[in-house]
Amino acid sequence: MAYIKNRKHAQPRFNTRMTAAIAGALLLPAAAHAQQSQLPSVEVTATQDGGYKAERASSAKYTQPLVDTPQTLQVIKRQLIDQQNATTLTEALRNSPGVSTFYLGENGSTSTGDAIYMRGFDASGAIFVDSVRDLGSVSRDMFNIQQVEVLKGPAGTDNGRGSPTGSINLVTKQAELNDSFGASATYGSWGQKRATADWNKLLNADNGTALRLNLMKQDSGVPGRHEVNNDHSGIAASLANGLGTGTRIFLDYLHMEQNDVPDGGVPTIGLPGYRSPQTAAAGATPAIPPRAYVTSAPRVNSSNFYGLTSDYNDVSTDRVTLRVEHDFSPDVKLQNTTRYGRTHQNYLLTSFMGSAANLVTPNPADRSTWTIARSNPTIKDQTNTILTNQTYLTANLQTGAIKHTLMGGVEFTQEKQDNVGYDTSGALPAANLYNPNPNAGRGTWAMTPNAGLNSSGKTSTVSAYLFDTLKFNDRWSVNGGVRVDHYDTDSASGYKCVTSGRGTLCPTGVAAGTLFRQNFSTNGNLFNWKLAGIYKPTENSSVYALYATSQLPPGGNSFALSATANSADNPNFAAQKTKTAEIGTKWDVLNKKLALTAALYRTEVNNEVELDATSGQYFQTGKKTVQGIELGVTGEVTPNLSLTAGYTYMNTKVNSGAVVTANGENNLAYTPKQAFTSWATYKLPQGFTIGGGGRYVSSLLRGSDDVLSGTPQYADSYWVFDGMAGYVVNKNLDLQLNLYNIFNKDYVAAINKSGYRYTPGTPRAVTLTANLKF
Repeated sequence: MAYIKNRKHAQPRFNTRMTAAIAGALLLPAAAHAQQSQLPSVEVTATQDGGYKAERASSAKYTQPLVDTPQTLQVIKRQLIDQQNATTLTEALRNSPGVSTFYLGENGSTSTGDAIYMRGFDASGAIFVDSVRDLGSVSRDMFNIQQVEVLKGPAGTDNGRGSPTGSINLVTKQAELNDSFGASATYGSWGQKRATADWNKLLNADNGTALRLNLMKQDSGVPGRHEVNNDHSGIAASLANGLGTGTRIFLDYLHMEQNDVPDGGVPTIGLPGYRSPQTAAAGATPAIPPRAYVTSAPRVNSSNFYGLTSDYNDVSTDRVTLRVEHDFSPDVKLQNTTRYGRTHQNYLLTSFMGSAANLVTPNPADRSTWTIARSNPTIKDQTNTILTNQTYLTANLQTGAIKHTLMGGVEFTQEKQDNVGYDTSGALPAANLYNPNPNAGRGTWAMTPNAGLNSSGKTSTVSAYLFDTLKFNDRWSVNGGVRVDHYDTDSASGYKCVTSGRGTLCPTGVAAGTLFRQNFSTNGNLFNWKLAGIYKPTENSSVYALYATSQLPPGGNSFALSATANSADNPNFAAQKTKTAEIGTKWDVLNKKLALTAALYRTEVNNEVELDATSGQYFQTGKKTVQGIELGVTGEVTPNLSLTAGYTYMNTKVNSGAVVTANGENNLAYTPKQAFTSWATYKLPQGFTIGGGGRYVSSLLRGSDDVLSGTPQYADSYWVFDGMAGYVVNKNLDLQLNLYNIFNKDYVAAINKSGYRYTPGTPRAVTLTANLKF
């Protein structure tokens, strides 16, 4: 039985009901408004929240204002997200320099979702929602997000296991003590269509009960990419009781559906640095000789789609959160959070391989005859679940002349990942290199589930942590924290052995394709700490020095343990260890309206797995470093001029171990040496607002690969400029026009490890949004 969908005729299971629910819910607050003679004159908090500058982070682990928080911590607020019409986490993170989805994937597989790189390392496993880890390689929508917090540097003391270079926390919208309604509708080039609604209702003022409902429906093409489509629906509800009292209860629920046609990129033929591939796929012989006419061939159209219209990326997310807050006194507060989350992703992407054997040129003079082989598609049928309970207490107290702000807590978390395995058979039709047909069908290729290839992983963690800020006087303070995590990870997987090539070799006398099962387990304790000293030259400034650590044990991101000798997920290896030193300064100027930040940092990552050339064995002798500077400015320059900008310079190096870049340069792959981002808006008379900004990313080195040579070894640097114009029609309606990539810059946004596929940057595109509020 072939489990293949036809995207043109398939009807998503939930979309019809979801669309009807959203339509009804959109009418509900409007009807309620019509029945009332007057509603309180309250603006939607989500879109009018005091500009770009935040005073504090949302997590109680950061007990001090941002100006006194001794680490690089950037808050991207809702107003900025709305002005840029950013709809995904990846788009919102454009406001953080050097943070993006630079890596497209390895060979035929394609990275999915928010595959974020930050300061030289993959941070996709360190994404949190309201300080709880969010699982799944999916694209996160912004419709229910109040702000995005980007912590750079080790976050092991704050969050437990994770990326060596930071974490990302999405803060959701919560019910508030007001009546308000806001809605937006967007239409843009390349068939972009999106509608959202944000309704807050005060149900009972006496006991502080309120309900907030956020809704979203999107059915959009992707600018510059034929056939790629994003069909999303979402509903998020927040019910609160006790607002404005000493005991507050929040019950949140989210349901999201995504039914997308995914994108595997386009061939790099014709890009700078491309030459005829000279190594046959998988070392096949005889080797295909260089073809000069391929080296000089022109680029393909960057809007070409090399997958099939029956490809799909279907994601269903459910998340329920119960949070209880109690104030014993103004100085002692308790919070308990319980969450259950489940994300299921069903993904099929038809890939292509750009090796010499797969690039067929029967008539060198007639490029219309050239084809590229479609390889075995990327398949993912994966379910992630998380169940967690977090309890912490904050207390302000004094011992002698020293003032303490203590925060301590415990967490109990269980995370699971289950994958359905599939057998594949047959062959896919090749794609015409310059004119691919996305409706070509799958030929004889088929996929069927095979329970023997299923895999699963589970990590159970018990954590305890304690933070303290000690204020000696108005000038000097110390911030410190410790955290201990005890983890148990179990994984099971099935595989078919091979007698040659890539994969697990069959035992002697065992036929290729024989099915095996393997089970692994590991456990241990992770101890992380951080210590910072802070000096305040003035009331609204600080100078600090920080030292912090983090660790990532085997299976810490993938929930899969491996017997492969060179895998960091081998349970015989110790955890990857990171330490960072940072010195910086933060200043709130212009009557605390504008924040200026600067930081120098050095991050050292140890216990990387490397091959010992003498013994032929793998040991954890690898070491990598990232050091650099990061500058930032955020807030109001004048009452009419708002600005946010950031710049980073990163010097990366492999101190011990193999160089990982394709050109042999000793840098980390997918890490721009320099990056800059900016956005500014100016309020004009008569209700007009204009704004815009620029982004710069320096050249991007790709990873090394032994599959083929001749592909580009890096992606060129680029500048991109965006703009917006807004007009307030009346107190209930405003219009916003966004223009992306104003100068239509042609650039590479991401490149895969082998260098034969890339994701084109967004070309010039435009959207028009109408915002309604009561």
